[in-house]
Amino acid sequence: MGVENNLGLLKDYQAYLRVEKGLRPLTCEAYDGDLKTFAEFLEGRQGVLVTAAQQDVAAFLEHLRTHSIDSRSAARKLSCLRGFYKWLLLDRRIHHDPTLNIESPKAWKVLPKSLAEPEVAEMLERAAMMAEHPQAQATALRDRAILELLYAGGLRVSEITGLGTSDLALDAGRVMVRGKGDKERIVPLGRTAIATLETYLRMGRPHLARISTKRKTSPSRQDATRLFLSLRGMPLTRQWVWHLVKMGNKNASPHKLRHSCATHMVEHGADLRSVQIMLGHADISTTQVYTHLALGRLKAVHRQHHPRAKAKEQSEDAATGEAVKGSSLRIIHGGKAKKRTFEPEANAAGRDKEQE
Repeated sequence: MGVENNLGLLKDYQAYLRVEKGLRPLTCEAYDGDLKTFAEFLEGRQGVLVTAAQQDVAAFLEHLRTHSIDSRSAARKLSCLRGFYKWLLLDRRIHHDPTLNIESPKAWKVLPKSLAEPEVAEMLERAAMMAEHPQAQATALRDRAILELLYAGGLRVSEITGLGTSDLALDAGRVMVRGKGDKERIVPLGRTAIATLETYLRMGRPHLARISTKRKTSPSRQDATRLFLSLRGMPLTRQWVWHLVKMGNKNASPHKLRHSCATHMVEHGADLRSVQIMLGHADISTTQVYTHLALGRLKAVHRQHHPRAKAKEQSEDAATGEAVKGSSLRIIHGGKAKKRTFEPEANAAGRDKEQE
């Protein structure tokens, strides 16, 4: 009976996440997995989700720690439980939130890993050589367009695979992207990315689309309008895009190209607010991690614009000048060393005049 109650609750919660919260299917699956893990833990303690107490949640976190689950994963599971029990409270299915006063496991903030600019340039140049070959296939044009779009727009892999042809506005130099929570944002594109997409739409995609029409089972209307198609004329999967990026650079990944886009923008002077909007971050604190990867740029900006930094440089220059003025030289005259001090030209000229 308890298992059936848990399954019914989880089913209702999944519907709430999809319909009312508008979360993506993959996010809903991740939440469902975390909640089922907690439900199984409660079954071992002869409990169910609606009767869970604060002690159960604390014991669950301790259980994760003893089984070597890292603190970031444990914090994510606790966040999932908080959202679930908040929903139960709002729906008046419980009267007390068992996650109250439960501290989230402390986790080190992991800096995003990115590729160096020469590494990205090498990847894109190799893809361009294959696409510009006289006998280039439609897949080579598609692969180059995907890599350019991942780096130029900083898109997530799920955003790439979900793009439709109607999302492009190449004449205006932008693309409409649907990110987490089905939130839409407009991402500007550079000239190279626009050119590669135009070439793919003109010479690559029509060939792949014709393959889908020859298949016995015609694709759905949504699949037919997908921007990037496979050799079978079907929409690409996230795993396939991940494999494509790995083929270009074994140390790369789609998300690492996204981090590289943001890091290189910050290094070249982009402000955090612009990068936040472009990447689709809900909180600017998520974007702030890229400042740690561009400390050289920050130091240069600080030296250039901060009044104290300018004053420090001026004082250092003045100190250097005083050291030069006060420097001395020992000159040997007839076996005896004499000390001569260098002074400004004006003072030296005045001294010579007095001696005359």
